[in-house]
Parts: sequence; structure tokens; C-alpha cells
Amino acid sequence: MELDVSSPHLSSSPEDLCPAPGTPPGTPLPPDVPLSGEVKRSQPLPIPPSRKLREEELQATSLPSIPNPFPELCSPPAHSPILGGSSSMRGLLPRDVSRLHVVKVYSEDGACRSVEVAASTTVGHVCEMLVQKAHALSDESWGLVECHPQLALERGLEDHEFVVEVQAAWPVGGDSRLVFRKNFAKYELFKSSPHSLFPEKMVSSCLDVHTGVSHEDLIQNFLNAGSFPEIQGFLQLRGSGRKLWKRFFCFLRRSGLYYSTKGTSKDPRHLQYVADVNESNVYVVTQGHKLYGMPTDFGFCVKPNKLRNGHKGLHIFCSEDQQSRTCWMAAFRLFKYGMQLYKNYQQAQSRHLRPSYLGSLPLRSVSDNTLVAMDFSGHAGRVIENPREALSAALEEAQAWRKKTNHRLSLPTPSSGTSLSAAIHRTQPWFHGHISREESQRLIGQQGLVDGLFLVRESQRNPQGFVLSLCHLQKVKHYLILPSEDEGCLYFSMDDGQTRFTDLLQLVEFHQLNRGILPCLLRHCCTRVAF
Repeated sequence: MELDVSSPHLSSSPEDLCPAPGTPPGTPLPPDVPLSGEVKRSQPLPIPPSRKLREEELQATSLPSIPNPFPELCSPPAHSPILGGSSSMRGLLPRDVSRLHVVKVYSEDGACRSVEVAASTTVGHVCEMLVQKAHALSDESWGLVECHPQLALERGLEDHEFVVEVQAAWPVGGDSRLVFRKNFAKYELFKSSPHSLFPEKMVSSCLDVHTGVSHEDLIQNFLNAGSFPEIQGFLQLRGSGRKLWKRFFCFLRRSGLYYSTKGTSKDPRHLQYVADVNESNVYVVTQGHKLYGMPTDFGFCVKPNKLRNGHKGLHIFCSEDQQSRTCWMAAFRLFKYGMQLYKNYQQAQSRHLRPSYLGSLPLRSVSDNTLVAMDFSGHAGRVIENPREALSAALEEAQAWRKKTNHRLSLPTPSSGTSLSAAIHRTQPWFHGHISREESQRLIGQQGLVDGLFLVRESQRNPQGFVLSLCHLQKVKHYLILPSEDEGCLYFSMDDGQTRFTDLLQLVEFHQLNRGILPCLLRHCCTRVAF
């Protein structure tokens, strides 16, 4: 069936079908106005554009000319100032690889060095440049720390982050800075056992099918986006007032950080959303008592990326001890970056040509329990299983080492009128001179509370003594080193003269291979770099 859409009466002008110019749109035609022809429903009605353009010109001439306040928004799309890209760009600056930016980096002694970098330069590349300029020993522990003194916040930057973007997010005219120093805890996730980082009471799961996750597979579950690990525990949250702190049961998941308003309930009705992991960064609070009135020294802060300055908008928490704070912050990093952290670790290992002990995830270092005492006095070496014999062998090795060192270096004793043996430790990077107990704990805490991190300082109570400050199980312990004289020779000892050393250098080198009375070996020296 075909529809007849032709009409012999459409030769008249279509303006006869339109209302008068003064009639508002939508007004029906008067009933006494006859139509020039019968129009069917299926017939299109042509409207000439000349009349519409004429009306727009009349309206434009009647209005005053107003300049466009935003001419750049009317530019072509290729020159549009609106930036695209992912959220990692933070919407701050376009990444122009040809333009160089000046980045100021400070050392721990306050010295400053300016470095010209491109917008695509990562933190790892800047650290390599600074290591070469400072003539320091290159390893994966060097890092940049983002410091906000006004807020008392610090954060170790990841090696894949872009330095220019981090600096662009700071408030203009503030006191924020980048500090170049060691960070031994940066990749401790892939070296130590998960038991020391994630206590059993703080590990939970969002799904019942995953409640049986073992600690050995915990790091792997964090790196796997399809798994659902969860960190839980009590934290004190800062309220609106400076000293208003309340204790809540908190949960850290891939979806964000929550706290329960009803005890330890996980019911969605009782969970209060705090922050998004992907749109925030976690910081260590350095002066919690003074600035925020923290009840303990183990505070951390979740700062949204969009927040530039001021205390408003900061989510400040206070944990019960150092282990729980380390657990929360480590889980936050794993949830946010995932496999990117492990890729950074692999790249750092390949740059410094250090072989990994295990090829599968997660990597773990060799435990101290696998180190055994050996006897090489015969034709073939043997393992010393008797603890007393092992202690005797260690003492004999110390005595033989002392004699060889004296013969090789020909170090004179104080009785001969020289003080070279007593002052050789001052040239070592682990010696920090006359600093307080609190300062030594602060330095070790800044460079990462990992087992074996140590420094030597002068004793404040004993003018002739020294103190070995050593980190073990995320706690700093102090061991007094006292001088003793035997047959006119000066020795140093930490066990009332049972094990004696000619100088502090020999004492440190011995305990880098033998634990002795210490809970662990001396692995990392807490050192400062000077520009």
C-alpha cells in the first residue's frame, strides 16, 4: 500500500501557515484563518531558513556587544587548556618532555642542591643523579622524602613517581621540601618475613572463602588484584578538637579505609567511609604530641591528593605501637600501588646487580638461623654444633683478628703517645659523634626501623665511653661500649672485658659477621650524606 504524499495546493507560500511575527511560539492559529491546502500527517513541511536567520540578526543588533571573558575556551580542540589523562596526573601540569624544571633537594644537614629534570623524570632517576654527585655508594635504599614541616608530615616517595608532579601539588610559598636520605624500609616488604610486618591479629578477610589465607601468601594476595585481604585493628581518630581523640575499630580494604560506629561490627550499616586509597597518600606524623596532641608517638595521616594546604581535611590516626603503624602503612602502599612496588624492587635489584634469593613472590632474605659456626682449623671445614664450642671459637677468632689487625695497620697504643687508634672511628660513616639518645632514635627511625640498622655515638653519661644504637624488631636498643686497659694497652668492650677490641672499627666489623651479645648482626649503618 502506497501513501499519496503529493498535494496540488502546496504552491502557496509556507509563511501562510506560520503565525504573525508578534505571536508567541506555540500559539495555535485562530479558527477563522483558512489553510491554503489540506496537509496530510505524512507530508513534511519545509521551513525556509532565511526567516530564522533574519530574526536572529534583528535580535543580535538590538543587544549590546559583550566581550567573551574566556576566549581560550573557544579555541580549537587541539589548543584546549583542559587536560585529559588519568588521575595520576592530578590535573596540575601538562607533561612537556622538552621543558626542564628546577627541583630543589635538601640533605639531612640542611644543604640544598638544585637539579634540572624533565617532567617525565622519576624519583629513582633523581636518586641516581644525586648519588653520583655526592660520590656515595649506590644501592636501592636511597630515596626522596616528601616533608611538610608545617603539618609535621613525611612520606617516602616511590621510585616510579614523577618528581615534578609531586612538587606541583605543594602549596605556593609553603615550606615543603624534598630530602635525600636512606630509606632501608622501602623494600623490606619483599625481604623480611610477613610475620614481622603483619601481625596475625590484624589480618582478616572481606570474604569468608578467603579466611584461611596464610601469612606466607599474604604479600602475594596484596599484589594480586583478585584477592581480598583486609587489615583491621583499633585506632584512635582525631576529632574536631586538638585533644579530642576517639578509639574506633578500623578496616583497610581495596575500596578504602573505614571505621565501625558500633564496636567491631562489619555490617555495612555501621561502617563509616574515611578515605579512598587510590586518591590519597599516607604520611608519618613526626611531631604528634606538639601539633595534634596525640596520645602516643605512633601516628600517621591519610592526606587526600586534592588537599593542598591546611589541617582541614587531614585524616589523622594514632596506633598503639610501632608494629601496628608499620602494618597499616605497608598495607596502604600495597593496596594503592600493587605490582608496581614489586616492579620497582626488581628494577632496583637489576640496577645494582644484586641477585635475589628466591625467584617467586614474595622474596625473603636468608634468615639468621641459617648462619652456623664453622671450624676451618683442619683439612676440611666442619659445622660446630656445640654452643659452648661455638662461643669459644668466636672468642679465639676475635683474638686472632685483633693480632692480625695490629700487625697490618701497626696501630700505636695510647702509651706510645699517639691517638690514631682511638680516633679512627671518627672517619667512619656510622659514627655520629656527640648526639643524644633521642636524636639517635630519631635518625634510625627516619631511615627505616629494620633489623640491623645501627650507629655509634659518644656516651653522654660516661665521658670516655661510647654507645652502639641498634634497631631490632622495630625497637632501638642501646649498648654501652666502655674502654678498658690491660698491660698498658687500651681496649673496648661491651661485655665487661670478655670480648675486647683495639678500636671501635674492629668492634663494628666483628659484629657485622658475628652477633656476639647482640640480638642480630650489624647490617646497615645509619649514615648522613652531605652535598
